[in-house]
Amino acid sequence: MKVAVFPGQGAQFSGMGKDLYDRYPKAKEMFHEANEILGFSITDIMFSGTEEALKMTKVTQPAVFLHSIIAYQLLTDDELPAMTAGHSLGEFTALVANKVLTFADGLSLVSKRAHAMQKACEQNPSTMAVVLGFDHRQTEDICKSIQEVVVPANYNSPAQLVISGSIKGIEMATEALQKAGAKRILPLKVGGAFHSPLMQPAQEELADAIAHINFHDPICPIYQNCTAKPSMDPDQIKKNLVAQLTSPVLWMQSVQQMIADGATRFMEYGPGEVLQGLIKKIDPSADVAGVQA
Repeated sequence: MKVAVFPGQGAQFSGMGKDLYDRYPKAKEMFHEANEILGFSITDIMFSGTEEALKMTKVTQPAVFLHSIIAYQLLTDDELPAMTAGHSLGEFTALVANKVLTFADGLSLVSKRAHAMQKACEQNPSTMAVVLGFDHRQTEDICKSIQEVVVPANYNSPAQLVISGSIKGIEMATEALQKAGAKRILPLKVGGAFHSPLMQPAQEELADAIAHINFHDPICPIYQNCTAKPSMDPDQIKKNLVAQLTSPVLWMQSVQQMIADGATRFMEYGPGEVLQGLIKKIDPSADVAGVQA
Protein backbone atom coordinates (compact mmCIF):
# COMPACT_ATOMS: atom_id res chain seq x y z
CA MET A 1 0.00 0.00 0.00
CA LYS A 2 1.44 3.33 -1.10
CA VAL A 3 1.68 6.21 1.38
CA ALA A 4 2.27 9.81 0.27
CA VAL A 5 4.13 11.85 2.90
CA PHE A 6 5.01 15.54 2.92
CA PRO A 7 7.75 17.44 4.82
CA GLY A 8 7.40 20.43 7.08
CA GLN A 9 9.33 23.59 7.85
CA GLY A 10 13.09 23.13 7.71
CA ALA A 11 13.26 21.30 4.37
CA GLN A 12 13.58 24.54 2.37
CA PHE A 13 16.59 25.58 0.30
CA SER A 14 17.42 28.47 -2.01
CA GLY A 15 16.45 27.67 -5.60
CA MET A 16 13.69 25.27 -4.59
CA GLY A 17 11.02 24.81 -7.24
CA LYS A 18 12.92 26.57 -10.04
CA ASP A 19 13.38 23.37 -12.03
CA LEU A 20 9.67 22.59 -11.79
CA TYR A 21 8.85 26.14 -12.90
CA ASP A 22 11.14 25.90 -15.91
CA ARG A 23 10.10 22.41 -17.02
CA TYR A 24 6.34 22.32 -16.57
CA PRO A 25 3.76 24.87 -17.80
CA LYS A 26 1.34 23.63 -15.11
CA ALA A 27 3.94 24.35 -12.41
CA LYS A 28 4.44 27.87 -13.78
CA GLU A 29 0.68 28.39 -13.70
CA MET A 30 0.45 27.20 -10.07
CA PHE A 31 3.38 29.37 -8.96
CA HIS A 32 1.81 32.44 -10.58
CA GLU A 33 -1.51 31.65 -8.87
CA ALA A 34 0.38 31.37 -5.57
CA ASN A 35 1.91 34.83 -6.05
CA GLU A 36 -1.61 36.22 -6.52
CA ILE A 37 -3.03 34.42 -3.47
CA LEU A 38 -0.14 35.42 -1.20
CA GLY A 39 0.07 39.00 -2.39
CA PHE A 40 3.83 38.92 -2.96
CA SER A 41 6.25 37.15 -5.29
CA ILE A 42 7.16 34.03 -3.38
CA THR A 43 8.77 32.70 -6.55
CA ASP A 44 11.44 35.43 -6.35
CA ILE A 45 12.31 34.38 -2.80
CA MET A 46 12.19 30.65 -3.53
CA PHE A 47 14.25 30.84 -6.71
CA SER A 48 16.82 33.51 -5.88
CA GLY A 49 16.18 34.93 -2.41
CA THR A 50 18.65 34.88 0.46
CA GLU A 51 18.71 32.03 2.96
CA GLU A 52 17.60 34.45 5.68
CA ALA A 53 14.57 35.59 3.67
CA LEU A 54 13.59 31.98 3.04
CA LYS A 55 13.82 31.18 6.77
CA MET A 56 11.04 33.62 7.71
CA THR A 57 8.08 31.52 8.86
CA LYS A 58 5.60 33.45 6.69
CA VAL A 59 7.75 32.57 3.65
CA THR A 60 9.08 29.14 4.59
CA GLN A 61 5.73 27.46 5.14
CA PRO A 62 4.09 28.51 1.83
CA ALA A 63 7.37 27.74 0.01
CA VAL A 64 7.62 24.17 1.30
CA PHE A 65 3.90 23.64 0.72
CA LEU A 66 4.19 24.86 -2.89
CA HIS A 67 7.24 22.79 -3.74
CA SER A 68 5.67 19.67 -2.21
CA ILE A 69 2.18 19.87 -3.73
CA ILE A 70 3.44 20.84 -7.19
CA ALA A 71 5.94 17.95 -7.15
CA TYR A 72 3.12 15.63 -6.07
CA GLN A 73 0.67 16.77 -8.73
CA LEU A 74 3.19 16.74 -11.59
CA LEU A 75 5.59 13.91 -10.74
CA THR A 76 3.47 11.28 -9.01
CA ASP A 77 2.61 8.04 -10.77
CA ASP A 78 -0.95 6.95 -11.60
CA GLU A 79 -1.32 4.94 -8.39
CA LEU A 80 -3.38 6.87 -5.84
CA PRO A 81 -2.10 6.69 -2.27
CA ALA A 82 -3.87 4.44 0.20
CA MET A 83 -2.84 6.76 3.03
CA THR A 84 -1.43 10.28 3.40
CA ALA A 85 0.44 12.07 6.16
CA GLY A 86 2.52 15.19 6.62
CA HIS A 87 4.95 16.42 9.25
CA SER A 88 3.53 19.56 10.90
CA LEU A 89 3.05 21.99 7.98
CA GLY A 90 3.11 18.95 5.68
CA GLU A 91 -0.27 17.90 7.02
CA PHE A 92 -1.84 20.73 4.99
CA THR A 93 -0.07 19.50 1.85
CA ALA A 94 -1.36 16.00 2.58
CA LEU A 95 -4.91 17.37 2.78
CA VAL A 96 -4.61 18.94 -0.68
CA ALA A 97 -3.18 15.70 -2.09
CA ASN A 98 -6.07 13.90 -0.40
CA LYS A 99 -8.67 16.18 -2.06
CA VAL A 100 -9.85 17.53 1.31
CA LEU A 101 -8.69 21.04 0.39
CA THR A 102 -8.30 22.75 -2.95
CA PHE A 103 -4.87 24.09 -3.86
CA ALA A 104 -6.04 27.69 -3.34
CA ASP A 105 -7.69 26.98 0.03
CA GLY A 106 -4.72 24.95 1.22
CA LEU A 107 -2.25 27.72 0.35
CA SER A 108 -4.49 30.36 1.91
CA LEU A 109 -4.66 28.40 5.19
CA VAL A 110 -0.91 27.76 5.17
CA SER A 111 -0.26 31.48 4.70
CA LYS A 112 -2.63 32.47 7.52
CA ARG A 113 -1.12 29.80 9.77
CA ALA A 114 2.39 31.01 9.02
CA HIS A 115 1.57 34.67 9.72
CA ALA A 116 -0.21 33.74 12.96
CA MET A 117 2.72 31.61 14.11
CA GLN A 118 5.26 34.31 13.29
CA LYS A 119 3.20 36.83 15.24
CA ALA A 120 3.05 34.47 18.24
CA CYS A 121 6.83 34.00 18.03
CA GLU A 122 7.37 37.75 18.13
CA GLN A 123 5.06 38.12 21.14
CA ASN A 124 6.84 35.39 23.13
CA PRO A 125 10.55 34.93 22.33
CA SER A 126 11.07 31.18 22.35
CA THR A 127 12.94 28.36 20.66
CA MET A 128 13.35 24.61 20.16
CA ALA A 129 16.10 21.99 20.57
CA VAL A 130 16.54 18.40 19.42
CA VAL A 131 17.47 15.70 21.92
CA LEU A 132 19.34 12.84 20.24
CA GLY A 133 19.86 9.30 21.48
CA PHE A 134 18.11 9.76 24.83
CA ASP A 135 15.09 8.02 26.31
CA HIS A 136 11.80 9.75 25.45
CA ARG A 137 10.22 9.03 28.84
CA GLN A 138 13.13 10.59 30.70
CA THR A 139 12.97 13.65 28.45
CA GLU A 140 9.23 13.98 29.12
CA ASP A 141 9.77 13.73 32.89
CA ILE A 142 12.52 16.35 32.83
CA CYS A 143 10.35 18.75 30.83
CA LYS A 144 7.55 18.33 33.39
CA SER A 145 9.97 19.16 36.22
CA ILE A 146 11.00 22.52 34.74
CA GLN A 147 9.21 25.58 36.13
CA GLU A 148 9.12 27.21 32.70
CA VAL A 149 7.29 26.46 29.45
CA VAL A 150 9.10 23.50 27.86
CA VAL A 151 7.39 20.48 26.31
CA PRO A 152 8.07 17.59 23.90
CA ALA A 153 7.16 18.91 20.44
CA ASN A 154 8.20 16.42 17.74
CA TYR A 155 8.50 12.67 18.27
CA ASN A 156 10.55 12.20 15.10
CA SER A 157 12.10 8.77 15.69
CA PRO A 158 13.11 6.48 18.56
CA ALA A 159 16.40 8.40 18.78
CA GLN A 160 15.13 11.93 18.12
CA LEU A 161 12.77 14.06 20.19
CA VAL A 162 12.44 17.82 19.73
CA ILE A 163 11.55 19.98 22.73
CA SER A 164 9.93 23.40 22.51
CA GLY A 165 9.45 26.29 24.90
CA SER A 166 10.62 29.61 26.27
CA ILE A 167 14.29 30.44 25.85
CA LYS A 168 14.86 30.04 29.58
CA GLY A 169 12.84 26.81 29.63
CA ILE A 170 14.97 25.28 26.87
CA GLU A 171 18.14 26.37 28.66
CA MET A 172 16.97 24.81 31.94
CA ALA A 173 15.84 21.61 30.25
CA THR A 174 19.14 21.33 28.35
CA GLU A 175 21.10 21.60 31.58
CA ALA A 176 18.88 19.03 33.33
CA LEU A 177 19.05 16.62 30.39
CA GLN A 178 22.84 16.84 30.28
CA LYS A 179 23.03 16.08 34.01
CA ALA A 180 20.76 13.07 33.39
CA GLY A 181 23.14 11.71 30.75
CA ALA A 182 21.91 13.12 27.45
CA LYS A 183 24.97 13.47 25.22
CA ARG A 184 23.61 15.45 22.26
CA ILE A 185 21.19 18.36 22.55
CA LEU A 186 21.26 20.72 19.60
CA PRO A 187 19.52 24.10 19.41
CA LEU A 188 17.38 24.55 16.32
CA LYS A 189 17.42 27.67 14.16
CA VAL A 190 13.69 28.33 14.32
CA GLY A 191 11.61 31.42 14.98
CA GLY A 192 9.87 30.16 18.08
CA ALA A 193 8.33 27.38 20.16
CA PHE A 194 6.21 25.53 17.62
CA HIS A 195 3.84 22.84 18.92
CA SER A 196 3.85 24.24 22.43
CA PRO A 197 1.41 26.23 24.62
CA LEU A 198 3.15 29.40 23.38
CA MET A 199 1.37 28.91 20.03
CA GLN A 200 -2.05 29.45 21.66
CA PRO A 201 -2.58 32.90 20.03
CA ALA A 202 -1.84 31.41 16.60
CA GLN A 203 -4.18 28.52 17.31
CA GLU A 204 -7.08 30.90 17.80
CA GLU A 205 -6.38 32.67 14.50
CA LEU A 206 -6.05 29.37 12.64
CA ALA A 207 -9.34 28.09 14.07
CA ASP A 208 -11.12 31.16 12.76
CA ALA A 209 -9.56 30.76 9.30
CA ILE A 210 -10.43 27.05 9.13
CA ALA A 211 -14.04 27.79 10.06
CA HIS A 212 -14.41 29.71 6.81
CA ILE A 213 -12.97 27.02 4.51
CA ASN A 214 -14.87 24.12 2.94
CA PHE A 215 -13.34 20.74 3.82
CA HIS A 216 -14.28 17.83 1.51
CA ASP A 217 -14.33 14.10 2.22
CA PRO A 218 -10.84 12.59 1.81
CA ILE A 219 -10.14 9.95 -0.83
CA CYS A 220 -8.18 7.91 1.72
CA PRO A 221 -7.28 8.09 5.43
CA ILE A 222 -4.99 10.88 6.60
CA TYR A 223 -2.88 10.12 9.66
CA GLN A 224 -2.85 13.31 11.68
CA ASN A 225 -0.02 14.61 13.83
CA CYS A 226 -1.85 15.10 17.10
CA THR A 227 -3.48 11.64 17.21
CA ALA A 228 -1.27 9.35 15.06
CA LYS A 229 -4.53 7.78 13.91
CA PRO A 230 -6.38 7.75 10.57
CA SER A 231 -9.02 10.42 10.00
CA MET A 232 -11.77 10.45 7.37
CA ASP A 233 -14.27 12.87 8.91
CA PRO A 234 -13.82 16.50 7.73
CA ASP A 235 -15.03 17.94 11.04
CA GLN A 236 -12.55 15.84 13.01
CA ILE A 237 -9.78 16.75 10.58
CA LYS A 238 -10.49 20.44 11.23
CA LYS A 239 -10.32 19.97 15.02
CA ASN A 240 -7.05 18.06 14.75
CA LEU A 241 -5.50 20.74 12.55
CA VAL A 242 -6.26 23.37 15.17
CA ALA A 243 -5.02 21.15 18.02
CA GLN A 244 -1.79 20.47 16.11
CA LEU A 245 -0.38 23.94 16.80
CA THR A 246 -0.10 23.36 20.54
CA SER A 247 0.18 19.55 20.51
CA PRO A 248 3.26 17.43 19.81
CA VAL A 249 3.82 16.02 16.35
CA LEU A 250 3.50 12.24 16.80
CA TRP A 251 5.44 11.39 13.64
CA MET A 252 7.08 8.22 14.94
CA GLN A 253 3.75 6.93 16.23
CA SER A 254 2.01 7.84 12.95
CA VAL A 255 4.52 5.89 10.86
CA GLN A 256 4.27 2.91 13.19
CA GLN A 257 0.47 3.00 12.95
CA MET A 258 0.51 3.26 9.15
CA ILE A 259 2.80 0.23 8.94
CA ALA A 260 0.51 -1.67 11.31
CA ASP A 261 -2.41 -0.73 9.05
CA GLY A 262 -0.73 -2.14 5.95
CA ALA A 263 1.59 0.55 4.57
CA THR A 264 4.29 -1.02 2.40
CA ARG A 265 5.82 1.90 0.46
CA PHE A 266 6.44 5.49 1.59
CA MET A 267 6.87 8.21 -1.04
CA GLU A 268 8.09 11.64 0.12
CA TYR A 269 7.14 14.59 -2.09
CA GLY A 270 8.93 17.89 -1.63
CA PRO A 271 12.32 19.39 -0.85
CA GLY A 272 14.93 17.30 0.92
CA GLU A 273 14.91 13.76 2.27
CA VAL A 274 14.16 14.39 5.94
CA LEU A 275 11.11 12.15 6.22
CA GLN A 276 12.77 9.30 4.33
CA GLY A 277 15.58 9.33 6.88
CA LEU A 278 13.21 9.43 9.84
CA ILE A 279 11.04 6.61 8.48
CA LYS A 280 14.11 4.38 8.03
CA LYS A 281 15.10 5.09 11.63
CA ILE A 282 11.60 4.21 12.81
CA ASP A 283 11.54 0.99 10.75
CA PRO A 284 14.81 0.04 9.02
CA SER A 285 12.92 -2.42 6.79
CA ALA A 286 10.56 0.24 5.41
CA ASP A 287 10.49 0.84 1.64
CA VAL A 288 11.03 4.60 1.20
CA ALA A 289 11.72 6.85 -1.77
CA GLY A 290 11.53 10.53 -2.66
CA VAL A 291 10.16 12.62 -5.48
CA GLN A 292 11.93 15.97 -5.78
CA ALA A 293 12.73 18.57 -8.39
